[in-house]
This record gives sequence, structure tokens and C-alpha cells, in this order.
Amino acid sequence: MYKFFIRPLFFLFDPEKIHHFTFSLIKILSKIPGIPIVFRSLFQIEDIKLERNLFGLTFKNPVGLAAGFDKNAVLYNELANFGFGFIEIGTVTPKAQDGNPKKRIFRLKADNALINRMGFNNAGLKAAIQKLKENKGKVIIGGNIGKNTATMPNEYTQDYLQCFVELHPYVDYFVLNVSCPNVGSHAKLTDKNYLIELISAVQKENKTFGKQKPILLKIAPDLNEIQLDEVIEIVAETKIDGVIASNTSVNRSGLIATEQQLEAIGNGGLSGKPIKDRSTAVIKYLAEKSNKAFPIIGVGGIHSEKDALEKIEAGADLVQIYTGFIYEGPALVKRINKAILAKN
Repeated sequence: MYKFFIRPLFFLFDPEKIHHFTFSLIKILSKIPGIPIVFRSLFQIEDIKLERNLFGLTFKNPVGLAAGFDKNAVLYNELANFGFGFIEIGTVTPKAQDGNPKKRIFRLKADNALINRMGFNNAGLKAAIQKLKENKGKVIIGGNIGKNTATMPNEYTQDYLQCFVELHPYVDYFVLNVSCPNVGSHAKLTDKNYLIELISAVQKENKTFGKQKPILLKIAPDLNEIQLDEVIEIVAETKIDGVIASNTSVNRSGLIATEQQLEAIGNGGLSGKPIKDRSTAVIKYLAEKSNKAFPIIGVGGIHSEKDALEKIEAGADLVQIYTGFIYEGPALVKRINKAILAKN
């Protein structure tokens, strides 16, 4: 029903506008008595065989919603009814910011893909915390954190620390987003020495809390083997809890979209089917080269059960969807979980 009726209708409108409309629609529907129960009956699978225990957390199933969908933590309670094992909010920055000028998200329908250059648009740390105070405890919540665009390089770490400290009571795990192609000074955020400095600073702060929270690093799908080796070295040296592979891509190779279309769109991060194999290759390399020394959350191009199973077989412990959720609809979550159960 979604792919044949709802998606064609939604795709008639601007992607960002329909995103906000969908949020409002789900909010309204979820307030109608009985509708949340209907959503849960349609999309959730409850089975202990789906549970995954990682970095001290028990995930009721291994399928999560990636960061970027619920940036401001306004819909996670309602989205929990769609069968996710965990939901990652953000990217959250200390101060609210508008992000890049619109239009900034584009569909590549023939490629089952999106290109976005949102630029960490979000309502800021305080707004996210207010929403997270409404948490009904239905699902594990991850906090994806980043720096403000206007922040000077010598203050990057302070931005991450502020988000970490203030969000700490309200999320179950953290993700250091250092790989988004739509923010400035990208080079510093991928420098090995700086990443060690950043992770160490956040971990030091983590130890001041009675209950420490897991910290993960989100990396790009465009890293070469030397850079991936550095990621493995960073994890070994800092003892960070895990890696999310991967973020959006700046690589445009192999697309059905024409050069003219891509030129008209301009820069931004590519997500969806075209990055599936790149993301899976990164997961496989990290898992094999490190001898599975750390947990990996696999994300990028998951549009089917087969795509998710490929990432798990490559070495992912959990998976996340985003663009696949938009193109395939909420039933994708249940289909993936059923496929995982069938493999057990």
C-alpha cells in the first residue's frame, strides 16, 4: 500500500515539506485512541531471539532508525510504535541553527536515493532535552551530537562536550558525528590525532558520571583502506565503544541520474541504494581487519531484508535505516526482523 499509493502522493511534494507534514500526520494519528495499538500490531515483532546485547544495553531487536530523521527528538515516542529496536535523534548541536539555504534535499528516484546538504539544521540542545524529558521508555534512544557551523576550530571539542554533558541523563548511547559532508572544516574532523583528542575528552567527561554511557564514532563510506586502518587504531587506542558505518557519501559514481541532474542539485551527501555496497565493504573491512574487536552498527542503502542481512553477514551487530524507510515505508522494519528470525 505504501509504495503504490502513499509514496507516489508524497513524492509529488518537496522532500523537506513532506517530511514535516508526515511528522504532523503521525503525531495527530498517534493521539487517536487505538491507533498506536494498530501501528504496533502492524509493524512490531516481539521475540526474545531478536534481542541483542551490546555495550551494556539490551536492544529488543537489531533494526534502528538512523540520525537525521528525528533531528529534534519530537517524534521518537510515536516512531517507537513502528517496530524499531532503537532510534537515534539528532544531529544535535549546542545552539539552534537553520542549516544551509533551501532547497537542500533532493530525490534521485531512479536511483532510490537522496542527496541532502541540510547542514545540521536543528532546534538546539535545550529544545532536544525538553522533548527527551517526555520519553515514555518505549525504545533505546541514541544521541547523535555535533558542532555548530559557526564554531571556530579551537572550540570544536567544547561543542561536543557541551552536548555530551547536557544530554547525558536523557539518552542511552552517544554518537560523535564527525563524518557529515555538509559541515565546515571537514578535514579537522577526520584527522586521526584530533579524533583521539576529541574521544579522549568525551570519555574523560563520561567518567565523571555515576553511570557511563556508550560512545560510538560515525564514519564516512568514502574512506580508503589507510583511513580505515586509522579508524581501527583510534578504536584500539581510545577504547571507544563502537563504530557506525556509514554516513552519507560525496561519491557520485554509478548513478542513473544524469550529469545535468547532478549539476543542478549541487553538493551534498548521497544516501540510499547507491551507497549500499560501499557501506557494506567498509563494515566488512573493519570487522575482518580488526578481528571483530568492536561492535559495528551498519547503515547505508538498506532497502530490503537482503540488504540488511548482507550488512550483518559482513560484520554489523545492528543495522539502521533512513532512506530505505522513506522509499520502502515502515513495513521494511518488520520484514528485516522477520528475515533475521528466519536466519536464527
